[in-house]
Amino acid sequence: MRITVADSISPSYFVAIAAVQLGFFREEGVDMEFVFTPADPSQALRDGVVDFYGGSPYTGLHRFPGWRGGAVLCALSRHTYWFLAVRSDITCERGDVSAVKGLRISASVLPGLTLKRVLEEAGLDLRKENVRIVPSLPRTSQNWAWDGVDAIEQGIADGYWGNGLRADLGVKRGIAKILLDVRRGDGPPAARHFTFPALITTERLVKEQPKVAAAAVRAIVKTQKALKADPQLAAKAAQRLFPAEELSLIAYEIARDAPFYDATVTAEMVAHISAFARAVGTLEGEVTYDQVVATQLAPLWKG
Repeated sequence: MRITVADSISPSYFVAIAAVQLGFFREEGVDMEFVFTPADPSQALRDGVVDFYGGSPYTGLHRFPGWRGGAVLCALSRHTYWFLAVRSDITCERGDVSAVKGLRISASVLPGLTLKRVLEEAGLDLRKENVRIVPSLPRTSQNWAWDGVDAIEQGIADGYWGNGLRADLGVKRGIAKILLDVRRGDGPPAARHFTFPALITTERLVKEQPKVAAAAVRAIVKTQKALKADPQLAAKAAQRLFPAEELSLIAYEIARDAPFYDATVTAEMVAHISAFARAVGTLEGEVTYDQVVATQLAPLWKG
């Protein structure tokens, strides 16, 4: 079995990586290999190149028309998990969305759709306020952690939208400060529910290998509990994958995220994220909770 995540050097989907690296998949009888993010992970999942994917449902199910054929097994954590950081020399108050007026914000394509909706939900007219969402810099490796920092340093952006590790690297270097932490209440309240990190597979795997699907959920729940109890385990899980500076921050990142570790996926969560996906044009038509979520595994979510 093979598992990948939307962003490998990141706290956002780290539970999925740690479940492999700390041996929890093996403990559940699943021989699981972690592979770095393919060019199109949703297509790789659909084609069977990978068996599991850790990421937002709207990205993981992107290549499944109408989200049919994919299945959300459980949540890796709760709520929208990206940060908005801006240049440290910009005068602004934490949480003041209007501070982005006239700025260029670096973001990769699909997460950038979330940023756009966050700003629109806050009442900003991006065109009128001259807010530009600019592409991330091309990368030559799997380490995207410095994307936003590099964009500021090279003068192509005034801020960036990214995971907590990316935000904190900019703060540590002194080049950025955090403007929005949506998960913890900054920005418009609705934005907190736009997405969440999930473990996703195919309906085919759930049907043909139900014991493997169940074992995967148990491995994730065990990992969530282990990282909550001892965030320092994150450094052990990351030591073979993360560069030194990113490795030095991962335990802090996981300790901050641990209160949101809950494998439960509710009907309300699916309603929010499917409405969001329709709004940004990555989903056509309505989907129901039972169509998206492998609800037969719900008894395993609490461990």
